Amino acid sequence: MIKSVVFDLDGTLLNRDASVQKFIEYQYERLIQWVGHIPKEKYISRFIELDCRGYVWKDKVYRQMVDEFEIIEVSWEKLLHDYLTEFHHCCIPFGNLISILESLKAHSIRLGMITNGKGQFQMDNIKALGIEHYFETILISEWEGMKKPNPEIFLKALNQINVAPHETIFVGDHPENDVRASKSAGMVSVWKKDKQWNQNQVNADFIIDDLKELILIIEEINREKN
Repeated sequence: MIKSVVFDLDGTLLNRDASVQKFIEYQYERLIQWVGHIPKEKYISRFIELDCRGYVWKDKVYRQMVDEFEIIEVSWEKLLHDYLTEFHHCCIPFGNLISILESLKAHSIRLGMITNGKGQFQMDNIKALGIEHYFETILISEWEGMKKPNPEIFLKALNQINVAPHETIFVGDHPENDVRASKSAGMVSVWKKDKQWNQNQVNADFIIDDLKELILIIEEINREKN
């Protein structure tokens, strides 16, 4: 029987691509007196390129941008500080986020979250989505001193929720950090489709386009168990 669902954050609950696009436009418009010599679309596209969908930390991104675009009036440190303190205003959830969390709770499913990233930054984003109260545990790699795909962070979440791996679904968008790692920890893996990855290369137990599909998956698994 499935008793719990543990989620990744970026690319799973938080539509990070849309959020980054919204933020970098917001940043450009607010700081235009210092970055206005750069065409807006060029500023946006270069940030997104250097960011590598969040896998490059922003100190490197802003250092590179300041150098390339000859930004003089504002330092890379100030641009980074702006990112850290303002990004949460631009968080965009995936569709059906609140409804699926409500539905899972209504089915007495325990909820957890494991996300790689900076502690306060990720927590600010979670709070911006208005979802922190749904989860019995939220593990953020910086605060835990370990990150996915390390199996220990999965096992810690399971211990805190007090469920066994085979009773738990893990939902994420990354083939290695989420799908392979959660399967290795003994959990049922669900891949939330991401166009960046070739579906044929993702060895997940289930694949979804929309979070609302999780209820059907849980019902299917529990039916087979019975």
